[in-house]
Amino acid sequence: MKKVLCFGDSNTFGFIPGSGKRYDKNTRWSGILTQLAAEKFEIIEAGCNNRTAFSDNPAGFEQTGYKVLPTLLNKDLDCVILAIGVNDLQFFYNPSLEEIENGMRRLVDIVREQCPKAEIILVSPARLTDNIFNGYFRAMFDKMSIEKSLYLSEIYESIAKEKNCRFTDWDKIVTVSPKDGLHLEPEAHKKIAEAMFECLLSL
Repeated sequence: MKKVLCFGDSNTFGFIPGSGKRYDKNTRWSGILTQLAAEKFEIIEAGCNNRTAFSDNPAGFEQTGYKVLPTLLNKDLDCVILAIGVNDLQFFYNPSLEEIENGMRRLVDIVREQCPKAEIILVSPARLTDNIFNGYFRAMFDKMSIEKSLYLSEIYESIAKEKNCRFTDWDKIVTVSPKDGLHLEPEAHKKIAEAMFECLLSL
């Protein structure tokens, strides 16, 4: 059975917009994927709230993607899904588009170095919306964050072509919740799980 690591942020962890609690395994996309793939793939869930991809996160090691990722990579992994990068858009980090590109490229390189035989699926997050200013997350994201999120698809796809990765654009599959402009509703998680399963079947 092929082993698949789902490495991501709060939308992989299953953060519930509005409440801040966690979706159960039957609702979050990586949990649904576990069920869909049961006879073909072993799914390893590795989501974490507020995890950045390439920015040094003051919350610590677990929340800093490029630091924690190597500890989760085993040579027997057949596929690594990288569904991360939106938290780096927080105005605290304020990365340029070039820094976003270099940071995500670095993440791909980490996987390539430790798991040279593993397929990589690079996932572009769904874009942020103005609803992010309706609640708590307005203290973390600004208008520039939203604007930069519009470029993620193009940046990720370019890296995927350069590094010979698979590419999935969640923005073409789902939209973020109107409750917080950042996280996903249950139906979106279901659509993502189905899309990621189809992607795995094509490996």
